[in-house]
Amino acid sequence: MTIQRMDHVGVVVDDLQAAIAFFVELGMELEGEAPIEGRWVDRVVGLDGVRVDIAIMRTPDGHGRLELTKFHTPLAVSAEPENAPGNTLGLRSIMFAVDDIDATVAGLRAHGAELVGELAQYQDSYRLCYVRGPQGIIVALAEQLS
Repeated sequence: MTIQRMDHVGVVVDDLQAAIAFFVELGMELEGEAPIEGRWVDRVVGLDGVRVDIAIMRTPDGHGRLELTKFHTPLAVSAEPENAPGNTLGLRSIMFAVDDIDATVAGLRAHGAELVGELAQYQDSYRLCYVRGPQGIIVALAEQLS
């Protein structure tokens, strides 16, 4: 038995509209939004009384998706530390290939993103950086050099 594909990555956010705007600025497309609640979702996530709003964001090539989730009940809990460094155990970053890393970083800064370290070049192949996005998630960016 093998997996068929990776369907999406989920990110819990406090401000759904700000997170949507951040990922739209990055170049993702809003595929859809929906409220979700009911016993079935309680059973899936192992919580009682779940009531959330979700937004599905799609990469321009149509192969990658991000599920942004805003919990109304039960209230979301914060991870410790709030802005975890890159070596913290668990899911730490999502990487996107971009055409123009400088323009991408500038656009994301308008939505509150900050560089985690520096923009650096790896040999003659890539320019790379990490930015901290919604809810402290690290978004890695890579521009392939010709």
